[in-house]
Amino acid sequence: MVSLPTWFRYMAHKLEYSVTLSWKHYKIGQITERDVGDTIWRNVFQGKLTYLHWNRGEEMAPTVAAQGGTLLVRKLPYVDPTNVFVGDIVVMKDPEKADDCLVRRLVAVEGYEMVSNDEKDEPFVLQKDECWVLSDNESLKPKQEARDSRTFGPVCLADIVGRVIYSLRTAVDHGPVQNSRFGMYKDSPVLAVELDVDEMAKNHKA
Repeated sequence: MVSLPTWFRYMAHKLEYSVTLSWKHYKIGQITERDVGDTIWRNVFQGKLTYLHWNRGEEMAPTVAAQGGTLLVRKLPYVDPTNVFVGDIVVMKDPEKADDCLVRRLVAVEGYEMVSNDEKDEPFVLQKDECWVLSDNESLKPKQEARDSRTFGPVCLADIVGRVIYSLRTAVDHGPVQNSRFGMYKDSPVLAVELDVDEMAKNHKA
């Protein structure tokens, strides 16, 4: 049973997402000014703030099972350092394969100084709208197997498409993802309202 305060927070998130999304569609000419209001309310009452994403690979083990896992992903109305935080697990566009997505952990954002363990690499500071992502699996070789920022460098924040909030590894092995404290607080009402483990299990490919 979802409490009334949680519902209020959830609806506030839905309204923020709907307004931002509708404004983006208006700015690029996908909808007219007359359609903006209808689009906002349609998204508020019919849309969802999450979607399911299937991920396979050793890079994010044990958070996501190497043999594959179904993830519940929170859609983000916009992506900047006030909306995604260091410590969050994010879904992002693959820098090397335009049609694919990667799941990685956000470990640094603009203004952070990056210092490598390899003395051959010069320190540098992440520029505006840049971020650094890493794999969770520390047993992988950094530049050969991990496929993260140590391989392809800084990532544009705009390439982040969502934050992972729940991971289903098997029908009996699942739970919330450990994100930043700020991210988990923001996502808690969304998780309370939209989590459907049965639906995730039904869509699980393993």
